[in-house]
Amino acid sequence: MKCILSQRKGKEMGGTRGQKLSGMQKQVLSLYRGFLRAARSKSVEKCCKIESVVCLEFCRNSKEVDRKNFQYIEYLLRRGHKQLDQLRNSGTTGLSSLQLDFSK
Repeated sequence: MKCILSQRKGKEMGGTRGQKLSGMQKQVLSLYRGFLRAARSKSVEKCCKIESVVCLEFCRNSKEVDRKNFQYIEYLLRRGHKQLDQLRNSGTTGLSSLQLDFSK
């Protein structure tokens, strides 16, 4: 069973090679890679499920969050680091996606 992200690995990250990344963009990519590395330490089926949740969450936020809303992006980074720490715990077997709507 192949995971979604392992099939798309080179396609998504390839566009950023020639561009200079901001510090915040580097933090986001680092967090993304951290999730993928942590997912590899779980069983194959859990790994694929974690990868799909991570991919969906990052893709959704990349489309819905304004790139100039630094305060919200920093919040998402802090929340992501907390989730990553929990995922690295050997007792944790998966992730779930939480959608918050702050537009109201």
